This record gives sequence, structure tokens and C-alpha cells, in this order.
Amino acid sequence: MEDGPRNLREMLAEAKDTSELMVDLAYAALYFGDPGMADEVGALEERMSHLVQDMRAVCILAVRHPRDADGMSSVLQVVSAIERIANDAVDIARIVTHRVGIPAELVADLSAAEEVSYRVLVSDGSLLAHRRLADHEMPAKMGMRVMAVRREREWITDVGGDTVLVPDDVLFLRGSPDGIDELRSLAGSPVRMPPEAPDGPVVTDLDRAVDVLVEMKDLSEVAVGLAYSSLVLRDESLAAEVRHLEDRLDEMKDRLEEWVLSAARQHVDHSGLRGLLHLSQAAEDLGDQAQQMVWIIERQEDIHPILAVALGDSDEVVVHIPVAEGCVVDGRTLADLRLNIEPGFTVLAIRRGGQYRYRPRGEERLAPGDALIASGPDEGRDRLAEMCGWRLVNRDDDTEMVFEPLEPGPPTG
Repeated sequence: MEDGPRNLREMLAEAKDTSELMVDLAYAALYFGDPGMADEVGALEERMSHLVQDMRAVCILAVRHPRDADGMSSVLQVVSAIERIANDAVDIARIVTHRVGIPAELVADLSAAEEVSYRVLVSDGSLLAHRRLADHEMPAKMGMRVMAVRREREWITDVGGDTVLVPDDVLFLRGSPDGIDELRSLAGSPVRMPPEAPDGPVVTDLDRAVDVLVEMKDLSEVAVGLAYSSLVLRDESLAAEVRHLEDRLDEMKDRLEEWVLSAARQHVDHSGLRGLLHLSQAAEDLGDQAQQMVWIIERQEDIHPILAVALGDSDEVVVHIPVAEGCVVDGRTLADLRLNIEPGFTVLAIRRGGQYRYRPRGEERLAPGDALIASGPDEGRDRLAEMCGWRLVNRDDDTEMVFEPLEPGPPTG
């Protein structure tokens, strides 16, 4: 394992990134049927446990006066929520490692997501071995971005274009599932067989339960992303949206349980129904942890400045950017823009007319007045702002993003 971070800010940023990677890998283990990915979640749990213990110790040592206690308590609350998010990831992964089972319909639906996480082993003699990441241009050519590299017991989380891969490296990526086959070819892995839904009549209640669970997965991930954004921006409207999502997740979990019980009375394979209940509990708890984080904003409690700085410093940042008239994204669909490839951002929600559209699909067309809530790499934040018609300024203050309109370019013709 690489040397751990030396201060609370770095530890918080790493804990956030690690918990999100764990959730991504846990879901990926399900829809790719990969026990190896599930085992990686368990390995990351050990890393997370050390981080949480160190962060709590630093928080306690940092309180030297009673007036410091309120601010530091907000840090401890976020630390606890991040720890629970990591625990939820472990629970999801156990569906694979303990062979609890899930319906084939759910596997097919999850694998059809627009963005997935994936793990691949670099084989000796492959095109990836002994080459820099920049040589392959994965984000542009495959729509996939390397989030971390495991080299034996060492984790490399500060991955850049100059990172040279060696045989037996394990890459952890996120992006379009369309790039998986080309990625596996570069890494020297055999051709995979994607999951397919079974043929035959669909059991109505089971089909409904699967659809609800897929939506619960999406909404729980959006809730966590919006919670981080709320803390960074100190935005009460985003905090209110997180609470709304948490309420929806509670209601959806109740409906799913009813449909699962109804499906159990019909002649279906009961082995997969336990997995549905298991997953719904984890998704609902992810929403609970998001709500716990924004509780600090809703109650207008003292927020330690390190939270905004640390969460803004993480590999994955959440931004809130309005769409200006006449900008690059104006009038174009998300599918056309392919923001997940360049600049590498996933749109969590679109705010339009005072309401949010969560996890918008590729056919969603952007218009002036929309505001994007998106997560992605810090290095792509300026490019996304430019595409939306703005220049990002005051970058020295990570607690707030300030936008200036882009000056119109010279006439072309």
C-alpha cells in the first residue's frame, strides 16, 4: 500500500474517492458476474478502515478549545457517512461473494447503463504493458477513464497520462460500456460474453421490482453526488433535493418489498429474490447517508472549512454550472456532447424551471437557463465551464466557483 496522506484534507479527499470506487466496483461485480471485483471491494474496505481511524484521531487531536468542537463535529459526521457508504458497497459485493443471487433480468438491465465501472488485468506482452496511459488515449477512443491502479498491494490513485503500466497491474476504470471490448483486447484479456435477459414470459411483479431497483441505484448515487455538492457549495436547495431523494428511496423500497413478496407467490426462482431485497436495503442506506451529510446544511450548523476544500480536492468533483445562450452545449443532446468522454463528466441532474431531472438520458437536449449538476475530474472543470459559456475564476478559493461570461471569439468565415 502506498504511503497514506499526511493531513486531514488529503485523507477526506481520498476517503470520498475510495468509497465511490467501492460502490462502483460492487455494482460492477453484480452485472459482470465478477467475483474478482467483489474481492477488490473487500481489499478497499481495509484501506478505508485505516483512513477512518486516522481521520477520527486527527479530529479529536485538533479540538483544543470548546469553540472548535462544533466545526469539527461536522467533519466527524461526514466521515461517518463516508464509512457507511463504504459498508454499503461491501454489502452489495457480498451478493456475489456469498452467492446470494439476483434475477437475470436485473443483471441485463444494470449492464445496459450508459456509464459503468470496470476492472481489467494487464497481461504480459499486451499492448498496455510497459506503455504510458497517454499513449492509448482511452477517454477519447474508448470513453473510459482510469480511476486507480493496483500494483500488487500498492494502490496508485494519482493516475495521470505519464503513468507507465506493467504486467499484472489491475486497472479500475469508469466510462461507457461500449469501450470494454477494446479495453480487454488492449489488456490481453479473452473476449467476454455480455449478460442477456432470459427469453420467455416476464413475471409482472418481478419485472416491476427490477425496474424500481435500477431506479433506486441511480437515485442513490445521485443523492450522494448532490450531498457532496451541497457541502462544497453550501447550497440549501441541493440539500433539500437530497432529502427529497431520500424520501423517494424510502417509498420505493417499500414498493419493491411488496412486489418481491408478490413475485415469491408465483412460480419464480426464489434464489434471486433475496438479492433484490439485499440491494434495495443498500441503495436505501446510501440515500440515508447522503441525507446525513446535508443535515449539516439544513440545520445551518457550523461547517469546518476543510470539508469544502477536501471534497473539492478529490479526484471526482461535483460542479453546478449554468448553461449560457449560444454556448457549445446550447441546443445539443447529452448523447451528441459525450461529456463523459471529454471533459470526462457525468451529468447527475439538470435543474430546469426550478425542478431537477435526475440521471438524464442521452436524448435530453440542453437549453439556456438549464443548470448542470455533474461529477468528474478536477482537471476537466474549466473545460466544462467553457462548453457552458463561462470562464472559471477565483480557483484559489475552492469553497466557491465564480463564473465570468466568455468573450465572443473572432468572426469566422
